[in-house]
Amino acid sequence: MAEGRLILPWELRVCATCSFWDGERRVDGDARLVVVAEACAGECMLRGQDTPCTLSGKHLNLCDWEPLPEADGPDASAAEE
Repeated sequence: MAEGRLILPWELRVCATCSFWDGERRVDGDARLVVVAEACAGECMLRGQDTPCTLSGKHLNLCDWEPLPEADGPDASAAEE
């Protein structure tokens, strides 16, 4: 069975949209969207722990969620691939 994808608004405060999250994602800076696999996980670079892509900052005691940087040029949207 194919794995589902989630399309998240850039401003949604979940791990997949945080600049400190080092998981597999595709960032579209023009549309301000982040696309991730439905059940993906990645490492929180602040906490040094694996976290699911949809974990919200309100569930983390030590969360310092930071939005993704604005797209500045043609390489910005591919930087997180």
